[in-house]
Amino acid sequence: MSWGRVATRALAPGNEPGKIKHTRTTEKSSYYMNETILPLRDSGEVLTGLNAWDYSTSPLQSWRYDPGTRRVRLSPGYGYDMVYPGTGGSMTVDEVRIYSNSGHRYDWKIIGKKELYIPYNNYGIHSEKLKYDDILSTGHIKPEVMRYELHRVWVIRGELKPGYRHLYATRDIYVDEDSWFAIMGDNYDSHGELWRTSVLNYIHLPELQGWFSGVGLYHDLLSGDYLAFNLINERPTGYTVNKGGLTPNNFGPDAARRAGR
Repeated sequence: MSWGRVATRALAPGNEPGKIKHTRTTEKSSYYMNETILPLRDSGEVLTGLNAWDYSTSPLQSWRYDPGTRRVRLSPGYGYDMVYPGTGGSMTVDEVRIYSNSGHRYDWKIIGKKELYIPYNNYGIHSEKLKYDDILSTGHIKPEVMRYELHRVWVIRGELKPGYRHLYATRDIYVDEDSWFAIMGDNYDSHGELWRTSVLNYIHLPELQGWFSGVGLYHDLLSGDYLAFNLINERPTGYTVNKGGLTPNNFGPDAARRAGR
């Protein structure tokens, strides 16, 4: 078993409470900063970036602070199947929340709709009453900490376009019909074999007045390993939303340089 810890900040101006509309041509859709704390070999690494509304005209911009050289460098092409920091290679950048980043490397189509038991309203797995030993076991988390509901989901398939590269040749994404969030994902290798599968535990936060992506579970079916992502049970505070006074100045290369150590 290995541990990773990443301190994450994010800002989505378009989701500001009470904000009815935004100017998509001038505003960024979101900002992020990830500072790696564990493993120790990567401690102090900072990744920060800016997302636009339209990836076709404004690709993801990202910068990396390297604690070894104490320099900030542009990270061209960041995203896609690059390793998400602090996960030991168990998850790619575009697997966050099942799928994120630009979708232009895949051809997408709707496969259909079906009923599935999916993780839903699972507040228990986020409880401060649980320790990590109460949740984690060999090969998978303990089934008793999960909660499922029968829901209708839309199945969306992405197939890698000719001339593009990615670890996953085919991806099936299961989108909950009620929340319209991607709740589960299946990722296939270049031979068409199911390689990795993932599920998210979304919860509804009153302070957010919306759904929030909580603990994610990412399973490698070939190695038998799995990643439990976004655990907060033994942290002094849980998820903090709609607070913090963040502005765009808290992100980008200058912010990464200030955060570096």
